Amino acid sequence: MHANPPRPEEPPNPRPRILAMANQKGGVGKTTTAINLGTALAAIGEKVLVIDLDPQGNASTGLGVDRTKSSGSSYEVLVGERSLQAAMAPTAVPRLKIVPSTMDLLGVELQIAGDPDRTYKLRNALRKRWPDDPNPSEAPTYILIDCPPSLTLLTINALAAADSVVVPLQCEFFALEGLSQLLKTVEEVRKTVNPSLSIHGIVLTMFDPRNSLAGQVAADVRAFMGDKVYDTVIPRNVRLSEAPSHGKPALLYDLKCAGSQAYLKLASEVIHREGRWRAASPA
Repeated sequence: MHANPPRPEEPPNPRPRILAMANQKGGVGKTTTAINLGTALAAIGEKVLVIDLDPQGNASTGLGVDRTKSSGSSYEVLVGERSLQAAMAPTAVPRLKIVPSTMDLLGVELQIAGDPDRTYKLRNALRKRWPDDPNPSEAPTYILIDCPPSLTLLTINALAAADSVVVPLQCEFFALEGLSQLLKTVEEVRKTVNPSLSIHGIVLTMFDPRNSLAGQVAADVRAFMGDKVYDTVIPRNVRLSEAPSHGKPALLYDLKCAGSQAYLKLASEVIHREGRWRAASPA
């Protein structure tokens, strides 16, 4: 009888965790979450890459990137004109980089629609970069993908590449309807293109404690989704809204504001959940 082969040691720089910021409903704080969660993760020591897959490019401008002058874009990555590494741009936040968006993304679906791997363009680009990274010390520990607010081929690419989905959910009347639609989409993606996709968590955004409806919506979502809802709630906050117009995440614009502090708490909660995920993962 042959002895069992030794279990390979875990690589010193494991593949980054990929989280898609997704909600098919617009105006729910999706891009705000991508920008500020990414900044908060970087602030507490993680190395973060934000991939802007929204043609509007709000994540790019919100991190101070001039899209007309960037050396690469997510469009070029998807169509194979540029590697992920070459498309990365630095930001004013240490340990945080971004692959910016351009308006070219508006036409990318037509351009790749006939390709047999059209739903895996982003995943393939990421796999070319990791885990065989030539500079593992520079590899991000987290990749956050900012999706467009609709179910498009861009969104499907993000969900096909992601490990999990972070769902920003505005505390307003139609929140549960939008959540139901997204859960159906995630289930369809799981059945067809990414069997391991999961819901990482639902973050309640734009919460106003003076509004009784907001409190009721928050209670309903927690009753419906249980511990999938993060404990952290993002308040409705003027400084969060102002920061993108200055090309800064809120944590650089006003670290002490309620919104910035909430995203720091959310980042800690995300990392805590990641620890539970790693502990539960098979060796």
